[in-house]
Amino acid sequence: MIYFDNSATTQPTDGVISAMQRALRDGFFNPSAAYSPALNVENELNEVRRLIASTLSVKAERVIFTSGGTESDNLAVLGISRAARKPGRILYSAVEHPAVKAACKDAEFFSHKAEQIPVDSAGMVDLTALEKMLDESVLLICVMQVNNETGTVQPIDEIEKLRSRLSPEAVLHIDGVQGYLRSPISLKAFPRASYALSSHKLHGPKGEGALVIAEGVRCAPRQVGGGQEKDRRSGTENTSGIIGMGEAIKEMLADAGMHSRLLGIKKRLFELISSGVPEARLNGEDIESPAAAPHILNIAFPSVRSETLLHALEGEEIYVSMGSACSAHARKPSETLVAMGLSAEMASSSIRFSFGRLNTIDECEITADAVKRNYELLKRYQRR
Repeated sequence: MIYFDNSATTQPTDGVISAMQRALRDGFFNPSAAYSPALNVENELNEVRRLIASTLSVKAERVIFTSGGTESDNLAVLGISRAARKPGRILYSAVEHPAVKAACKDAEFFSHKAEQIPVDSAGMVDLTALEKMLDESVLLICVMQVNNETGTVQPIDEIEKLRSRLSPEAVLHIDGVQGYLRSPISLKAFPRASYALSSHKLHGPKGEGALVIAEGVRCAPRQVGGGQEKDRRSGTENTSGIIGMGEAIKEMLADAGMHSRLLGIKKRLFELISSGVPEARLNGEDIESPAAAPHILNIAFPSVRSETLLHALEGEEIYVSMGSACSAHARKPSETLVAMGLSAEMASSSIRFSFGRLNTIDECEITADAVKRNYELLKRYQRR
């Protein structure tokens, strides 16, 4: 089996599974209880909190545990919107994940106005257009760190400079689900920001994530009850999930060669596919560009539907995707690729290959050969 769909989810490592088993077996206590075994569990959770904080250069008390990327994005967008003292404008890039886009539109329930920021042909936020949109009426700016479909790394530093100059009271929400630990970022220079991350994109368990909210940013809770997570997210913490996430983060931090290895796999696979399928077209930033994340490769295969090629590869136990897993069953072209200017036909012929720590360079040749053979066969039956 070759698994090249790591942007959808990743396989938990043996170390993560062992850490979670220990937590379930020995650390089952409620961390809010007052006796010493429960306090030990609380201390373990706070160790993970401090670990996440250290990777983003923030204070540990700014880290809130959630059930994953979607809840983190929802809590940031809807919580900040609800806490606003007056109606304002919410800006989001045209290539945001549905968890952000839908939340921005739902925020209009609180009398705010949601507006879309255009992107260029590589999926990069149009900074000139954004500059014209910014003023003191802007409440929130939502831009993902790394695009989940194309791997385009957004110019977050430049966006922050524009926010600081033109909309100083606005909050910059960064969806870091695809970028955390794979594309460097420090929140030290982001005084009014929030940042979402998800465990299962890091070889950790599903159902766990975190939201970082800068000091001074008002965010109303979306889930109320016992007041856990500093009243931002009530509910007994998923202790085994948090500990599993912490182990996954430790393992990624210890893997010093991860970035170069992922980039090597990406470059090799693209080289082999381009050689075997001359019609193939890259979607997103150039492979060598610093604005291209090392772990995501999106390629269009003209005249062959993505779904058809995906299932042909599945027949050889090679697993890829058509884009966001959240939209895998949608019968329409990718909104991200269409926003980048691709025709509906090209967008419907695109495949995403995404790589994780467990992939090897040897898998590239097998995959490229399967892509070439199946593409040559399937393009004979193109729609007319």
